[in-house]
Amino acid sequence: MVAVACAAILPLIGAVHANEGKPPLVASSARIIGDEARTRVVMDFNEEPEFEVHYLDSPVRIVVDFPAVGFSFPTRDLAPTGLFSDIRFGSMGEGSARLVLTAKKPVQVAIAETKLEDGGKVFRFVLDTEIATKQKFAELMKNQNWQALAPATTASVTTDVVQKTSRQSDFVIAVDAGHGGIDAGAKGGVTGTDEKVITLTFAKELADRLNKIAGIKAFLTRDDDTFLALSERVTLARQQNANLFISVHADTLKQKGIRGATVYTISDRASDRMAQDLAERENLSDQIAGVAVQHAQPEVADILLDLTRRETQAFSVTLAENIVNSFEGQVGLINNPHRYAGFQVLRAHDVPSVLLELGFLSNPDDEKLLLDDQWRQKVADTLATAVTRYRAQALANGG
Repeated sequence: MVAVACAAILPLIGAVHANEGKPPLVASSARIIGDEARTRVVMDFNEEPEFEVHYLDSPVRIVVDFPAVGFSFPTRDLAPTGLFSDIRFGSMGEGSARLVLTAKKPVQVAIAETKLEDGGKVFRFVLDTEIATKQKFAELMKNQNWQALAPATTASVTTDVVQKTSRQSDFVIAVDAGHGGIDAGAKGGVTGTDEKVITLTFAKELADRLNKIAGIKAFLTRDDDTFLALSERVTLARQQNANLFISVHADTLKQKGIRGATVYTISDRASDRMAQDLAERENLSDQIAGVAVQHAQPEVADILLDLTRRETQAFSVTLAENIVNSFEGQVGLINNPHRYAGFQVLRAHDVPSVLLELGFLSNPDDEKLLLDDQWRQKVADTLATAVTRYRAQALANGG
């Protein structure tokens, strides 16, 4: 399976880029050329890469899986052109990386090979693609023996209706750093910093802060530049018997003037257009990483399950209100800071969950704050206060 590590092109922030061992396989350069009929992708490696090529539909995608790869070329060198509307590459878990090319129309791979070039110093990976008929693409999909499931990097994915074990004595909090690996998330308009770096930096700071509070045990859904499917994030929280799930993000908006923190809870109906658009983008995380769309497990027609879900949603709203109240006067908030929409990462029926937008990377002032150590620590402290208040309320109500 393919995996790509983009650390070489990421801005450095705090502990995120501690001395990690570099993978032996390095892609030193890349280029793309072509038109609406044929497009070629080339990457130069220091060693011969093993690879597998697969296809996905809805939308049409070519997926190339590699072992772990260190990318030392800028992302703009593989800017989408020709047949492709989007190109992503990044890690898919320990020991694997992935290149995902989203096509504008049905495509097929004409050539996929590695050649020794430059006097034996460079292994050149060449991927030639061309347009195909719908029938041909359907045949390619049908005849491949492969399913694009997300890698079980840290947990096997189980259905949302599995029974959980009894709660631990500690108040357990899952801190989820949004995006990761092949899914870089948004990008800062001034510094170009990837959202996945900012979310992991803050998630680590928040978990450290929460773990200093007696009776609270915080853990990270990911602690490095690893891709996790949305379902994996939910499953990790449930497997650890989490009392709370906090997913951290820092997106971009078309309106660069909008800034400030926002707290989202789940709902079938979005509170507003901005919340709906944001949820739709966040829910594309699996698609970006080349994960096949999985049909949802049929829900159990159980009145107890429904009651649990409603109670959990009420607790989620209470948590969101506590966060907003703690932030007011301390941390900048947008208008109507508690919003809601159908975020897939918040769907655990028995774990109160919120998605926290720290700010927007599309706003230069927010971007500056997001990269400021002291500001992030202040937000972590304020958020810890909100969680402590919520925990006291939950324990008083027998939660």
